[in-house]
Amino acid sequence: MSSEKSKKQALRAVPDAALPPEDDAPLFKTIPENTDEYASTACPLCNGSGWEQVGNQSSNQGVRRCKCFVLKAQADVVSTARIPHRYRPCSLHNYYPIHGNGTQFRAFNYAVRLAREYPAIDRGLLFMGTVGVGKTHLSVAVLQELIGKGVGCLFYDFGSLLKEIQDSYSKVSHTSELSLLAPVFNTDVLVLDELGASKPTDWVRDTMMHVIGKRYNDQKLTIFTTNYLDQRRASEETLEDRIGVRLRSRLYEMCKTVVIEGEDWRKKKDALNP
Repeated sequence: MSSEKSKKQALRAVPDAALPPEDDAPLFKTIPENTDEYASTACPLCNGSGWEQVGNQSSNQGVRRCKCFVLKAQADVVSTARIPHRYRPCSLHNYYPIHGNGTQFRAFNYAVRLAREYPAIDRGLLFMGTVGVGKTHLSVAVLQELIGKGVGCLFYDFGSLLKEIQDSYSKVSHTSELSLLAPVFNTDVLVLDELGASKPTDWVRDTMMHVIGKRYNDQKLTIFTTNYLDQRRASEETLEDRIGVRLRSRLYEMCKTVVIEGEDWRKKKDALNP
């Protein structure tokens, strides 16, 4: 064998276990908001190949997936999960309960517990509270964590879902409607944001029962947010008024009800930025 051939070594894949401890992903990681930087610029570690060489030329240990590939893959999954761009930076790490607000600390603890213990957990969460108290932030933060663990997740604003179902049914066919709902039925974890926001017509209530009832029967974990409470305040409607008695009853079994109180952070942000 020539000396030139003897110097050549076949590259082998290095498993993730070979990564140094500092590369291990923490619970509260933040998945990139978009992938533009990865698509437009070649990574200096792998030169755009997606594979990073481990070791040096004299002691070549093989190759492993580059960090840029992992981050881009995670970001692509977030996009597939339909998490809105506005909420993609949301994580458990950047949720800051107001000092002295026990309801926000309690909600945060429930979110952390679900993210840590899934799938060994049998109920989702129903975040209740007025606007701007962090309900959607916490819901998306849980999805981000579960996506990082390889769990299939999906986010839907409930009003948008109803509109898509309605458009699909009226413009195309019943088959199109079923195709649209398949991911909603089948995803491991679903966030339905703004439950009860749509005007409670008979069609809306029937559709809500169809969607939520299917996940209830299949024992699929679901996280809900709503601006409506169980206790009536002045002339305001309750959640039961908006979604009906039967559906509210099922939610008690599907989810832990978590009431969040506090000021609207958007108003505070506006006041700080005149």
